[in-house]
Amino acid sequence: MAKVTASAERTIDAPAEKVRALVADYAETRPKILTEHYRDYEVVEGGTGAGTKAKWKLQATSKRVRDVAASVSEPAAGTLVETDANSSMVTTWTVRPAGERSVVRIETSWEGAGGIGGFFEKTFAPGGLRRIYDGVLGKLAELV
Repeated sequence: MAKVTASAERTIDAPAEKVRALVADYAETRPKILTEHYRDYEVVEGGTGAGTKAKWKLQATSKRVRDVAASVSEPAAGTLVETDANSSMVTTWTVRPAGERSVVRIETSWEGAGGIGGFFEKTFAPGGLRRIYDGVLGKLAELV
């Protein structure tokens, strides 16, 4: 098995504190910025930042659906980590200031499959997830 990583980044025209608050809001903001690739989104516990538990289905391709049961931690200011109880997938949201603006980065990594399937996963999955995350970041930018 090899580690697979996908990421996307965007500059948002709003101060970091405002963007951090929006990113940490799993109850109100998150459902508004998720693309059509996310289904059955539900906050199970909490709703803001660390301690939140949420679940959803991520439809990465027409045949690839992942059931995510995320627990959120906040190891540092401006960083949220979503750890999936159903897999090795870990998604990190980072918001850092850039003057009057913010840079938001989403990065996901997981232990990929072995063999030929793992080769294709490592080759194609990062690009697919990057496109999904570009859509989420675009919706975040519109919401701000």
